[in-house]
Amino acid sequence: MKELQLKYGCNPNQKPSRIYMEDGSELPIEVLNGRPGYINLLDALNGWQLVKELKAATGMPAATSFKHVSPAGAAIGLPLTDVEAKIYWVEDKGPLTPIASAYARARGADRMSSFGDFISLSDTCDACTASLISREVSDGIIAPDYTEEALEILSRKKKGGYCVLKIDPAFVPAAVEKKQVFGITFEQGRNELVVDDALFANIVTDNKELPKEARDDLAIALITLKYTQSNSVCYVKGGQAIGIGAGQQSRIHCTRLAGSKADNWYLRQSPQVLGLPFKKGIRRADRDNAIDLYIGEDYMDVLADGKWEALFTEKPPVFTAEEKRAWLDGNTDVALGSDAFFPFGDNIERAFRSGVKYVAQPGGSVRDDNVIEACNNHDMVMCFTGIRLFHH
Repeated sequence: MKELQLKYGCNPNQKPSRIYMEDGSELPIEVLNGRPGYINLLDALNGWQLVKELKAATGMPAATSFKHVSPAGAAIGLPLTDVEAKIYWVEDKGPLTPIASAYARARGADRMSSFGDFISLSDTCDACTASLISREVSDGIIAPDYTEEALEILSRKKKGGYCVLKIDPAFVPAAVEKKQVFGITFEQGRNELVVDDALFANIVTDNKELPKEARDDLAIALITLKYTQSNSVCYVKGGQAIGIGAGQQSRIHCTRLAGSKADNWYLRQSPQVLGLPFKKGIRRADRDNAIDLYIGEDYMDVLADGKWEALFTEKPPVFTAEEKRAWLDGNTDVALGSDAFFPFGDNIERAFRSGVKYVAQPGGSVRDDNVIEACNNHDMVMCFTGIRLFHH
């Protein structure tokens, strides 16, 4: 297949629309089921690059959940704890395969943002992974291959219309990439930066203890940021992104947005949330929405008389600000990556409140001393990578 005609572009009024290879060669993707859209393909191709790099950097199967050309979650295939399995709604599935674990983590970290996502897998999609995908609201998936059983499961999704793409893992794109804006062609060298341990060698803080697990988490953060619309910041813990702040004009707003998502991820593991008495038959999306409201400032939207009865068998107590803060203080050893330098120490202060211990950023601000001092005040470890990772 050298060309694929699309229904329309970013919006229904943007026609005609297609993808093709400028040199006339075959496309490196094959449509196995359904019909991809323009944005689906942007998500798929960006997501594939992300998981391919995560696999190369960590040696572990990787998955990402993309929405609107930025990842909502990304993870490697480490086993889930019992609590993680419960908050990701996969506790009924028993032990998962590594690629299924990666998907459950990528999808589960920010389930609100992952609703209606496009999935990318670094490895063959197996039946275990397909069974998890089959019950989620999702637009499609891209992977290097599928088992026969997995393809059968996915082909039944969305009344047979679920988009399933197969990509050639050996495909290497041209070294120079192009795009057009307002009829003008832009050209640049592809961002072929390899994220490895060498990027974390320049530790500028008093604390220079950077264990392997933290280096892996920082690598996951930077690879995720490489394919996240800038400005962007990423919090990572235990092999998965737990908070991604994308496309903000202000760096501190990125840090706050990603930090609030990381906080929500951890709050979902609290006894107050795990013990919510949901009625039988409440759908996953409705449970996700209810939990998001319950742990946020608009908790009365689900706890007010006349509203809680639709969700719970009994009225849950308010999760007070003091209780939430006490629980969040237990979240430690979080890694934080930034796609450009932190201009002020306020970013570090906000990150600290979400348990950040390890930081990787390019450095180069005129206020680097202030940022380093803020890290030292909290005994953090910070690396200056010297590399900016803007993505647009």
